[in-house]
Amino acid sequence: MTIRSELSSPAAWYLQQVQSLVATILPSVLKMKAILQRVLSASVTVDKQLISSIGQGILVFAAVAPEDTEKDVDQLAVKVLKMRLWDDGSGGRWKQNVQDINGEILCVSQFTLLASTKKGSKPDFHGAMGGEQAKELYQLFVTKVQQKYQADRVKDGVFQAMMEVALVNDGPVTLEMSVGPSGFQKEVEKS
Repeated sequence: MTIRSELSSPAAWYLQQVQSLVATILPSVLKMKAILQRVLSASVTVDKQLISSIGQGILVFAAVAPEDTEKDVDQLAVKVLKMRLWDDGSGGRWKQNVQDINGEILCVSQFTLLASTKKGSKPDFHGAMGGEQAKELYQLFVTKVQQKYQADRVKDGVFQAMMEVALVNDGPVTLEMSVGPSGFQKEVEKS
């Protein structure tokens, strides 16, 4: 949005203040975020020890924000499972989800997805939830994906570990998804 020169000085100042407030609040209102990568294979190694590996399926990098709830976790788990990333047998594009192809899922916690890089050259991680609460919600996310699919088809990395993540991207297909407060996300997507 641009400020017209014919606006009086107080009106222009007010509009600038509103724009600044929206720019400040909007990132903090958005919730849990995930990056999905359609893969032929993926694995997680910690301290030179293989922790998890999958064949064809989805690699999910997930981050938990300070205001996230169990409802947000559930919404994101459903979105991950329902996202149609594969073609069907008759050539229809983007028709099948991970369940349809009996694929596997590897979940990896990655708080850096919620970093802010707006100021300076050092990322700011205040947009990510920290500590034990983040671990609990992330683990709940993994559990929800397992419960809504097949537990043995869903693998996990190690929360807060320095992980080596290897993957063979299929496509490549990489999507970002997030959840937001009820109704708010719909309004953001309309604009």
